[in-house]
Amino acid sequence: MTEPRIPTIDLRPWLDGDPDARARIARTVDEALQTAGFLLVTGHGVDPALRARIRAAARTFFTLPAEAKERYAAKVGGRGWLGPGAEANGYAEGTETPPDLKESLTFATHEPFEDPIVNAEWYAPNVWPREVPELRVLCEEYLARMGELENHLLALLGEALGLEGDFFTRHMTHPTYGFNINWYPGTEVIGEPEPGQFRIGPHTDFGTVTILDRQAGKGGLQVYTDDGGWEDAPYDPEAFTINIGDLMARWTGDRWRSGRHRVLPPPADEPAEELMSLVYFGECTPGTIVESVPAPVGRVAYEPVDSHVYLREKLDSITVG
Repeated sequence: MTEPRIPTIDLRPWLDGDPDARARIARTVDEALQTAGFLLVTGHGVDPALRARIRAAARTFFTLPAEAKERYAAKVGGRGWLGPGAEANGYAEGTETPPDLKESLTFATHEPFEDPIVNAEWYAPNVWPREVPELRVLCEEYLARMGELENHLLALLGEALGLEGDFFTRHMTHPTYGFNINWYPGTEVIGEPEPGQFRIGPHTDFGTVTILDRQAGKGGLQVYTDDGGWEDAPYDPEAFTINIGDLMARWTGDRWRSGRHRVLPPPADEPAEELMSLVYFGECTPGTIVESVPAPVGRVAYEPVDSHVYLREKLDSITVG
């Protein structure tokens, strides 16, 4: 029986520091990220009740009248509400799709930088809807847990490549991040999908690691692998779905692939299906130069890039209009 292309990793032995278990986990991670760019991770210690409370609070916001949500309207990469038609993620890979069938509450880096130039581009106060006051406390707790988990994952990724333990984490002294709560309503809200229209079009993420808390559904997440093409992503309600982004793929010289994925439109046989995802986009400290690790670990020697010049170009590429 072959190992699944997208395995489930229990982080508890890694966090406990067992050397044999750590080596075994690192090998599994390396193999999985070479084929699909995705993992499921359990044993992370993030309370499922916290995730449920965030969803309940966010749904209260998303079901408000449009004029109430408009007060919090933001642009892609900003902070606030991204309404219908704001994004087309397929644009980033050159796929011309209609706009994505979703709404988002989007938050980002919560502490200002000392450099005023960096601050001007990558920091602004998060915008918290007055109608749902509990959302701020819940999200701030969740984001603290995500920052901790991100650092554990980056240490694991360094081990999986056979690099020194702080190879990635040393670039996390004051990282940026993005956090989206994505709402995927049914057709009674969005209407019938156009041909080639998705809840999120096919794309890869832009940063280092993405930590996704998702719900299962027929109109849910699909991932792309060379062997299987598009296939439904495995689901475990206890697990986070982890994928690496474009910056991490460049960093590894394409040893690991940036996980290509999409979210299907509402299914024809369940048009009222409603899903919500919590998506944490890991990045790194502004000014980090991402340079491909050399062979034999890396396979392609990319030109070094400034991490945040790269990220800004990618964010601009998916903006509709």
